[in-house]
Amino acid sequence: MRNLIIWAVLLGGIAYGGAKLYLHHKVGSGMDSAVMMMSPYAEVSYKGVSSTISGKLTINGLRARINGFSDELYVERLGIDTPSFLTLMELGDMAGGMRSSGGEIPEYFGIIVEGMKVPVKADYYQKVYDLGLGVLGAADANEPAAQCVGKYGFSPAALSDLGYDEQNLSFAVYLRQSASAFTMNMTASVEQMWTIDADLAFAGDMRSEMSKGAGFRPKMSRMEFVLTDHSLNERVNEYCEQLGLSQEETLRAQLDALHFFGENNGIVFDEYIIGPYTEYLSGKPTLLVTAQPSEPLNLAQIGLYKPSDVPALLNLSAVAQ
Repeated sequence: MRNLIIWAVLLGGIAYGGAKLYLHHKVGSGMDSAVMMMSPYAEVSYKGVSSTISGKLTINGLRARINGFSDELYVERLGIDTPSFLTLMELGDMAGGMRSSGGEIPEYFGIIVEGMKVPVKADYYQKVYDLGLGVLGAADANEPAAQCVGKYGFSPAALSDLGYDEQNLSFAVYLRQSASAFTMNMTASVEQMWTIDADLAFAGDMRSEMSKGAGFRPKMSRMEFVLTDHSLNERVNEYCEQLGLSQEETLRAQLDALHFFGENNGIVFDEYIIGPYTEYLSGKPTLLVTAQPSEPLNLAQIGLYKPSDVPALLNLSAVAQ
C-alpha cells in the first residue's frame, strides 16, 4: 500500500509537470505569434510564462515600446485567474479549438494586471494626456485650479510636482456567476495615490449576456464603490497652496472637478454625494458610494434621463469614513 501511494504521488507530480509544460508552451507560442503580429507597430518582449495549481496564469516581465515613441511601458504580470489548474487547461483547449469538457464557463474568471509602471515623463503619457484634453474640450486646462486637482487628469508636470516619478498601477476584474445573477468585482490602485474597489451585481445569466457581443446590456441591481486615499489628497492640498490657492479655493476646484466628471457621465450629483465627498477631501481616508435602484437598470439607458434625476433613479448615497 505504501509503495502504491508513493507511485500515485509520483505519477500525479509527473502528470502535473507535463501539463504545466504543455500549457506554458502553448501560451508562449501564442505570445510569440502575437509579438510578431505587433512588430510593425510596437517592439514587445517578455521574460516568461508562469502558472499555479490554484489556477492563475501570467505572462511576466512584459515590455512594450510603441513605434514613434522612445519610452517603454513595463508590466510585471499580465494574466488570468481561474478556480483551478484544470480550468486553465480547459480554457487553453478551448482557445486552441479543441473540444472541452462541456465548454461551460468557470465559476469565476479574472483578468489581472500587476505592476504596470508608467514614468510620468514618458513621451507616450504626454501624448495620451494631450489627446484627452482635446477630446474633453478643456478650455481651462492650464489654470492652476484645474492643474493642481487633476480636473482633466494630472499632467506629467503636475504629477512630478506632486512628488511622483512614475505611476505604478495594478488592476483586476473578476466575473462570478450565482444562481440568478452575476457579479463584477474590480480593484484598481496607483501606488501612493489611491485604491478603488467596486462590486456590481447584475440580473441574469453571465454566459447568455456575454454571448450577445456588442449587444451586451446587463442590468445592474446593486453597486458598491470604495475609494481609499493613499496620500494624494494631502499632496494635492499642498500643491494647490504652492500655486497660490487658498483652502477654500482648493475645495471649490475639487468640487468643480467632481461636477465635470458627473456631467460627462450624465449625472448631477446631489448633497448625498457632495457632502460625504467633501468630508473625504477634508481628511477622512475612505469614501463609500452605494447604488441600489428599485429594479435592475440598464446603465446604457441612463442618458435617457435628466442628469439631475439620476441620483434618485440609482438610489445613490455615500459616506466618508
